[in-house]
Amino acid sequence: MQITITEIVLRLVFAMLLGGLIGLERELHGRAAGFRTHILMAVGSALIMELSMYAFPLDPARGLVRDPARLAAQVVSGVGFIGAGTVLREGASIRGLTTAASLWVVSGIGLAVGAGFYIAGLTTAMLVITTLLLLRPLEHRFLTPRSQFVSIVIADHPGQLAAVTRLIAERNINVRTIQMSEGPEADRVTVDMTLQIPPGVDRLQLIADLQALPGVFSASYGQT
Repeated sequence: MQITITEIVLRLVFAMLLGGLIGLERELHGRAAGFRTHILMAVGSALIMELSMYAFPLDPARGLVRDPARLAAQVVSGVGFIGAGTVLREGASIRGLTTAASLWVVSGIGLAVGAGFYIAGLTTAMLVITTLLLLRPLEHRFLTPRSQFVSIVIADHPGQLAAVTRLIAERNINVRTIQMSEGPEADRVTVDMTLQIPPGVDRLQLIADLQALPGVFSASYGQT
């Protein structure tokens, strides 16, 4: 099976465009692997697929056969090393899994386009962009706990902080960070917390419940 120079170039350009569309979304959200990285992954995968399909000599009589799946398999396994570099651990949280997955998918798109499966590559790219853009707000609203900064002024006596954290824990809210400092008055302490508030928890009611605790003088939300 022969392929023209024009088609080789068009496949690489098409892979660049699809990879760039996905990378642009990652870039806009400030991810480590963004626009250029996704383009390079897509174009590189397409090139490797083209090489495996057309670059090597074909002579069955001499035992020279092409096996495109061999190089393609190396791309799929090798992209894991790049994806691992985008995964970061911050305390108890892990970031970068979505970007690592998008790099893996982009490599598959590049392989598909390099093999001439334009519709499969285009459809996959559109599905990925839909997942990253349209499903992101739904995930944050209904599935992902929201990080929220809370500042509380409490009485400076034993057991007061425990009462506050107990109320927070009863609502299945995780305390990610906590910092204490001197309060506005000598007998008071300011407690700054970063909370992971799950969907369904009434944020206003939480503040009201905190303010209703004995020994709590004020509670308010701030910027994370």
